Amino acid sequence: MTVASSSDRNQRSPAPAPAELSDREFQRIRAWLFDETAIELSDHKRSLVTSRLLRRVRAREAGSFGDYFDLLQASDEEDERCLARDLLTTNETSFFREPKHFEFLRKHVLPARTSGRPFRVWSAAASSGEEPYTIAMDLAEHLGLDAPWEVLGSDISERVLERARRATYDIEGAELTPDYLKKYCLRGVGDQRGLLRIQRRIRERVRFQSIALHESLPQIGRFDVVFLRNVLIYFGSSTRQQVISRIEALIAPNGYLFVSHSETLQGITHRLASVRPSIYRRS
Repeated sequence: MTVASSSDRNQRSPAPAPAELSDREFQRIRAWLFDETAIELSDHKRSLVTSRLLRRVRAREAGSFGDYFDLLQASDEEDERCLARDLLTTNETSFFREPKHFEFLRKHVLPARTSGRPFRVWSAAASSGEEPYTIAMDLAEHLGLDAPWEVLGSDISERVLERARRATYDIEGAELTPDYLKKYCLRGVGDQRGLLRIQRRIRERVRFQSIALHESLPQIGRFDVVFLRNVLIYFGSSTRQQVISRIEALIAPNGYLFVSHSETLQGITHRLASVRPSIYRRS
């Protein structure tokens, strides 16, 4: 009789590749994500669901996407549910993404700010933190670190907010100017080489909080500027109206709302007037 060695026993056969995501499986995952986040996945997002969940399906050795979905329903799988939500809702972000918004902030919003009170900005879809830190660096540069200002970064995912709080990113692809890198970032050395970390004096001016935009908002005060970019396109019309209604109530008089260049508030709001494409102002 042949006896398997301990090394043979420790070598596990790779889990078989799951079958392609079926229509039924896609509909189940889409309905679950809507219940969790109010995000509506269109039919053309099927390949995105497949690519983003495939690694987890294999890691959990599920025989199919349906089996993986069944696993998500288990009462002791909250961590896996959080991970699946993150994979399906976390979107690409970067420093100074859609730079015309930051140019408008510097040239038009900051010079006209009301003195004597803190200038407050909310990054309502902060993801891993690049947007709120970009805002903070611009405020530090143009208002100064002694001025009263603050930035709130929020996201539905506490997991991505933990990455944001760490404030550590790859230098390559960060697309920060040499001046901003020198002034507001620390370069990693040794085993941290190739990484940057946002300086403490900037980190301390940015607060992160988990907020679900499709639900009633917590008491977070009023803001002079709200960045709500690349979010509305994932909600249905009814949810979009509810989200905008809640957010515009938190924008100070003469304050601004920035949405993505691919988004519009036409037919959604009556309190905010279009200043430029994707930039709105409350009277």
